[in-house]
Amino acid sequence: MPKRSKTQIKEDEKKILAVLQKNANESIDTIARLCKFSRQKVWRSIKRLEADHLIWGYTAITDDAKLDRKHYVALIKKTTKPLDNAMITAASSPLLQDRAAPEGIIIESSMYLHGDYDWMILFTAPDIRYAKRFMELLKTTYEGFIDTITLQETLFWVRKHCILNPEAKSLKDFVF
Repeated sequence: MPKRSKTQIKEDEKKILAVLQKNANESIDTIARLCKFSRQKVWRSIKRLEADHLIWGYTAITDDAKLDRKHYVALIKKTTKPLDNAMITAASSPLLQDRAAPEGIIIESSMYLHGDYDWMILFTAPDIRYAKRFMELLKTTYEGFIDTITLQETLFWVRKHCILNPEAKSLKDFVF
């Protein structure tokens, strides 16, 4: 059998990734059937994608409300003070999650941005009081580097991590 070109391998991996993004819990057999590949090819591709860190991990999509948690977005605008190596290391390490965990905060995502804001943190908390305490923790941890923080509460997920909310029809309860 002839070797596949790198371009074809990349295209095949994109098909596998598309299936995994819709449901990372799919079996290798199901992914192979959906992509029209052999089971072995899918398994090898997934292992290669994991080794190359194209796949960082797998997660369950949960309903925060059913877990008695609220979801928040913190939008952060930094000062003009340049970040030093210590701040960059702190922002890219588990340190902040370790400090926030005793307050009931779970950091879901954290990202550096280009635009009106410089950083965005998606997190869950038991309620707004805990979320505001987390904002204070951010201000003290990164003192001198944060100009403003805007806190937004997520009211309703229509789609989360590529997955359509099974309760999407109840959006009308939030809008009307």
